[in-house]
Amino acid sequence: MHTPFDSGLSSPDSVGQMGVSTTAAFSPLYQQIKGFILNSLRSGEWKPGDAIPSEMDLASRFGVSQGTVRKAIDELAAENLVIRRQGKGTFVATHAEQHVQFRFLKLVPDSGTRGSEGPAQRDIIECKRGRATADVARALSLRTGDTVLQARRVLSFGGTPIIMEDIWLPAAPFKGLTAERLANYQGPMYALFETEFNVRMVRAEEKIRAIPASTIHQDLLRVKHGTPLLSIERIAYTYRDEPMELRRASYRTDTHHYHNTLG
Repeated sequence: MHTPFDSGLSSPDSVGQMGVSTTAAFSPLYQQIKGFILNSLRSGEWKPGDAIPSEMDLASRFGVSQGTVRKAIDELAAENLVIRRQGKGTFVATHAEQHVQFRFLKLVPDSGTRGSEGPAQRDIIECKRGRATADVARALSLRTGDTVLQARRVLSFGGTPIIMEDIWLPAAPFKGLTAERLANYQGPMYALFETEFNVRMVRAEEKIRAIPASTIHQDLLRVKHGTPLLSIERIAYTYRDEPMELRRASYRTDTHHYHNTLG
């Protein structure tokens, strides 16, 4: 007997439970399963760090072959949404994982590899509430004037300030976030968002350009006015494809370079 998945069609029951539209029927079967697993991640059925059911259990749950489930999980692992651990199973990725910490930080020292300098020294300059300007509101899908949190911090490596970041967050999901809380948290900022505010950043879009150092860069990055800097604007998204953070970073590149692997 063939299940609805065997024929390549989404089951009506599954569509109702998972919230997947019938247009998914035209996507490859493993992509449909990937979508169902993503929905479970979005709904919080499995939290960051949790083990997800085995391939055999998921195959039984969705009425498909174990190979189809494996292919879906392969894609999720490639996107750093889950992590396979030999002999232990598959776990929901967390920003506390060492290799995930550098997923969105593409700056690498000229003399080594990413992370070889050890953790960055973080200096929180400010964290305050404000009103979203038109460009910030547009980036975060808010209305102009909505309340946002704005933070500024400097990241230093080996005692040298390398990155200055301005960060905007919608205020409601990050109620209680303060400069002191940011300064006292020992892990990556995205791990703080994940563990204390239940906000997980899963993907980001970036725009890169060159800019001259301004007075604020001169003061905080210890560079001369007009020094070329790398400017990176990032919008980070959650499982539900909600824009949850706008980050504008200025990078010194006299001892570091931007490195990204394509393909």
